[in-house]
Amino acid sequence: MSGKMKIVVMKFGGTSVENAASIARTAEIVEGRRARGLTPVVVVSAMAKVTDQLLAAASAAERGDRTGALAISSRLRNRHLDAASALLTGASVASTHMWMEEQFQALDDLLRGLAAVQELTPRTTDLVASYGERLSSRMIGELYSQTSLNGIHVDARTCIVTNSDHGKATPLEEKIEHQLRQHVLPLLEKGHVPVLGGFIGATEKGVTTTLGRGGSDFTGALIGRGLNAHAIEIWTDVNGIMTTDPRVCPDALRVKTISFEEAAELAYFGAKVLHPATILPAVQKNIPVWVLNSKDPSNQGTQITAIARHSRTPFKSIAIKRKLTIIDVVASRMLMTHGYLKAIFDVFNKHKCAVDMVSTSEVSVSLTVDSNDRLAAIAADLSQLADVKYEGRKALICMVGENIRGQRGIAAQVFSAIRHVNVRMISQGASEINMSFMIEEDDVEEAVRSLHQHFFQDPDPEIFDVAARKPLADVPTEASVAAKRS
Repeated sequence: MSGKMKIVVMKFGGTSVENAASIARTAEIVEGRRARGLTPVVVVSAMAKVTDQLLAAASAAERGDRTGALAISSRLRNRHLDAASALLTGASVASTHMWMEEQFQALDDLLRGLAAVQELTPRTTDLVASYGERLSSRMIGELYSQTSLNGIHVDARTCIVTNSDHGKATPLEEKIEHQLRQHVLPLLEKGHVPVLGGFIGATEKGVTTTLGRGGSDFTGALIGRGLNAHAIEIWTDVNGIMTTDPRVCPDALRVKTISFEEAAELAYFGAKVLHPATILPAVQKNIPVWVLNSKDPSNQGTQITAIARHSRTPFKSIAIKRKLTIIDVVASRMLMTHGYLKAIFDVFNKHKCAVDMVSTSEVSVSLTVDSNDRLAAIAADLSQLADVKYEGRKALICMVGENIRGQRGIAAQVFSAIRHVNVRMISQGASEINMSFMIEEDDVEEAVRSLHQHFFQDPDPEIFDVAARKPLADVPTEASVAAKRS
């Protein structure tokens, strides 16, 4: 569709547009892509923490706290007006301020209505949550229009067509492609840089929807797919995907290249850099995705490709998912009965509760879920089928790498590295690229450091940014941990 243009979809997250200085930096980054002969389309999140504050205002209104809801809106209004004043010049300041005042007037009317009826529907929640991206994209489009970028704002709701499943709407990809051809492609052909808000869409009837948290990445990938982009860039505040969380392990390394499958697995199991749904539209068209740092734009980030490049280091990354609960369902005579497992999973389906890991024995099924307020209700329903007990404060460690199953002795190495930690559940069979196990939440940091030290002592420089490695002086070793325990 894009002809000779090399379209690059550049998605800037909330921390990349958190204030006027950050937003101005995005303009320089986009200019840099133009200088390379690329044709940018920009997708932006709401300014950092704005969506959370909008949802807090909606909750306050639902409780009848009209004053509290309007106070949050007032703070957001001042923050956006101040940012626009700092970024824009001339008549554009006054026109953008006037437009923003209209938006906040509409938001305030909505919050007053909510406070009066004290009922918050998913449809209204989407409408309130959409304001963050609508405001940021219009302001950033206005800034870009004042520069050589020739920026232009496009309301994402004209292009991202979804079903009406409010809160996590499903995109209608063929209709999105048609709308992009109508509304975005002609702008690119005229030399504009279109700026759209991520996360938001609309039904075919024009009702505002959202794609769920992390949905701005999804928007970027949908636009990339619809425009047959050359690349999709996810600009965040870290240097790409790391071998593990640097806050846990200070000598974590940047992963230079990783497969779509590996990145999706990491994202699902708690690596916050990428939203799992981001992956799919790009995979379908084999479009490479880059994860880059807007605060360090010269860093090469992480490239995510359809096929993994061979690595002599068995694992690419270690993800951590905390605050999990193990549910044990024990029924000595039922387990092999036809339909028993379905009955168990129907309970989780009823409560819309995702299961991370499953392990079965002759008499019991163990499942892990996010700890949440539905656990008591889930346990009550399960207890009609069998005896149930559950334990909280668990964490899942997920080790991701290519063809783990095909490497002899890998499990022995993993469990030898954490032999001082009690492992509660293990899963490897389901995936060739993932080995996962559950441990106590209190043991997770020590376990990750031991694993990282063992498997990333001599990392493959083709795959990992070894040159940037921090010294190991401050990182606990297995020997020092053992000494401390004795």
